[in-house]
Parts: sequence; structure tokens; C-alpha cells
Amino acid sequence: MKKMNTRRRPLSGKEGFTLVEMILVIGLIVMLASLVIFNVDSIFGGNQEEIARHKVTVSFSTPLTTYKMHMGSYPSTEEGLLALLQAPESDRGRWKGPYINKKDDLLDPWQSEIKYRYPGTRNSRSYDIYSLGPDKVESEDDIGNWESQ
Repeated sequence: MKKMNTRRRPLSGKEGFTLVEMILVIGLIVMLASLVIFNVDSIFGGNQEEIARHKVTVSFSTPLTTYKMHMGSYPSTEEGLLALLQAPESDRGRWKGPYINKKDDLLDPWQSEIKYRYPGTRNSRSYDIYSLGPDKVESEDDIGNWESQ
């Protein structure tokens, strides 16, 4: 049976990192961190328009269609999207909601109320649902369900 060499080698000055190498690594980490910090808005916040577009074209489609099946018609402009969360006065026992989870679902990514109109002016046979966008002003740059048609 052989004996294993359990003797430790003495530490020489050539093992480990030098001060220059450590400074370079720290410098690279600081550079990368500053790039992430200064671009965090464009990384995470740049998709707000896409989120709003998805919300007005896809997210409300099923709740509004289900509401129409139960109630016989889409909510009126006066009832608005709140009719998906609370039974309207014209309920007559047919409302089977809520059709959305919470009141925050009625807000766009800029925390403004999503607009709704029935009958629509842009979708005459259906409803208009739209976000005013980052400028929060009704204008041609609004993000609406008429863009997908």
C-alpha cells in the first residue's frame, strides 16, 4: 500500500490574482453595471406600446365576447368596461361576471383608463377600445383595436 503525499507545497508569490487583474475585473463589472442601470428604461419600459396594443386587441376580446353572449349585447359606451367588473343596472339577472379580475385591468401601461365606445366609430359593427398612449391625449397616435383589422 502506497502512502499518499499529504505534504502541502509552500505558497509562492505566483499564485492568485495580481492587483492589476483585480482592478481590471472590477472596472469591467462597473462598466457593465452602468450600462444596465442607464438602459434599464429601454430594456424594460420600451415595450409599453406593445403591451397596450396587446391589451386592446387581445386581452379584452374574450371578456367582451363572453359578456355579449350573456347579456345579448356589448356594454354601452355609458356602461363602459366597468360593466365587465360590476353588474350594470340593466342586468336583469343575465350578468354572470366578473369577466375581468380587477379594476387595474382597466388601465393601460401609463396608468390611464382604457377608453371604450360601443358602437364604435372606427369599428362600426363592433366596439372601439383604445389607449391614449404615452401622451394621454386623444389623437391619431392612439393605440386601438382598429389597427389589427
